[in-house]
Amino acid sequence: MRIDAHQHYWQIARGDYFWMGPNVAPIVRDVFPADLKPHLSAAGIERTVVVQAAATVAETEFMLDLAETEPSIAAVVGWVDLGADDVEATLRRLATRPKFRGIRPMLQDIEDTFDILKPKHLAALRLLPELNLRFDALAQPRHLPVVAALADHIPELAIVVDHAAKPFIAKGIVEPWASDMAALAKRPSVLCKFSGLVTEAGANWSIAGLKPYADHLLACFGPERLMFGSDWPVCELAATYENWLAAAKELLAGLSPAEQDAVFGGNAARFYGIA
Repeated sequence: MRIDAHQHYWQIARGDYFWMGPNVAPIVRDVFPADLKPHLSAAGIERTVVVQAAATVAETEFMLDLAETEPSIAAVVGWVDLGADDVEATLRRLATRPKFRGIRPMLQDIEDTFDILKPKHLAALRLLPELNLRFDALAQPRHLPVVAALADHIPELAIVVDHAAKPFIAKGIVEPWASDMAALAKRPSVLCKFSGLVTEAGANWSIAGLKPYADHLLACFGPERLMFGSDWPVCELAATYENWLAAAKELLAGLSPAEQDAVFGGNAARFYGIA
């Protein structure tokens, strides 16, 4: 089974996508399953993981409602306010929805790099393993030591780093991202999404420019802890769905068929509990 482990749907009129502005104008439009379906069909991808794009529980419920009638949606990663007094009740309520699989705090938008390690937040995160939920880390390079600390605090928490923590590919900067990613990968509870690289490289991306970063991810996590994600429609800021998928396949062409099956589906199925 081929799985796209990271994509988005949104409805602009809902009004809570506060990060949208002129800098992302090409993707400020409604996107629904019917819009993605041709891309999935062409790619031979059967299921997807839909990930939050707004810091509201209402948006999570919007995605869960979509998932009830859209069979291609295999899992939903939502958002909760980890500092709210009712966070436990909210998590337990959302966990009753069949396709709810985890949460993603928008770490990249929080000025305090260490915010996720606040005692109240850690207390909420300790509920996730009990509820069979996972943690998507929307991280930047500055967060990698923090995610490592989180993994040490709660080793039973399943963590995946989105978009390889957004390395500074366009600037050709590798360190300290590379060293911090290697250190993080020593935690067996942490996986990484092979996604978002073209966006970080920019419109002038190339396979040659992506390769050092892709090779490092493979060296750190191996094919058993990487999962392909399109990050559609955000990827369209730099590449089409088809172009990024072709690039990912080229970057991972050295893997065996079984290893490619893992990256392009098996690992996401295992991580998110997709049958």
